Amino acid sequence: MFVVQVFSAVAVLLLFVTAGGAIPPPEDAARMARFVLHNCDWGALATVSAQEGLRGYPFANIFSLSDGTRGPLSGSGVPYFYLTDMEISVQDLEINSSASLTVSLAQTPYCKKHKYDPQNPLCAHIIFSGNVVKVNDSEAGLAKKALFSRHPEMESWPKDHNWFFAKFNITCIWVLDYFGGLKIVTPEEYYNVKP
Repeated sequence: MFVVQVFSAVAVLLLFVTAGGAIPPPEDAARMARFVLHNCDWGALATVSAQEGLRGYPFANIFSLSDGTRGPLSGSGVPYFYLTDMEISVQDLEINSSASLTVSLAQTPYCKKHKYDPQNPLCAHIIFSGNVVKVNDSEAGLAKKALFSRHPEMESWPKDHNWFFAKFNITCIWVLDYFGGLKIVTPEEYYNVKP
């Protein structure tokens, strides 16, 4: 009996440890949302398509993102992007800035280490809803540092593509990190959490 209890305690401890630091417990949904976003380098951004033949349909596309430089105590919680009007999802956003953004620990070593399928709730994923907007000049430096620190290749992308910095304005957050369904987190709860 004692061996089973020790094994169970070790299994629970392993569940909450990842290469990027300790994963928050499932009952701390706001902290989990911040943790997952900060540990992800890209996400699936879904827009309402404005493209011929797809107009009005959901359209998901992969985008590199960052909420700040790497580190357990860094990260603003704001998803920043480096975008160009030449990209079809950005063209969608120019018509309707509403979008959803999904990030998942499946892109980190955590889920593979624990042999969690990306669809397994223990392989936490977060769904943000809101809209994508260009950042103002005062925020552009922060966005640039956040993105270029994680995606240094961006600095060499073609200048004639008229790249700009944008951010995801969050209106609602859904957290799926355990069995029993989604948890809803407000932007206020999310931003009040210290990383």
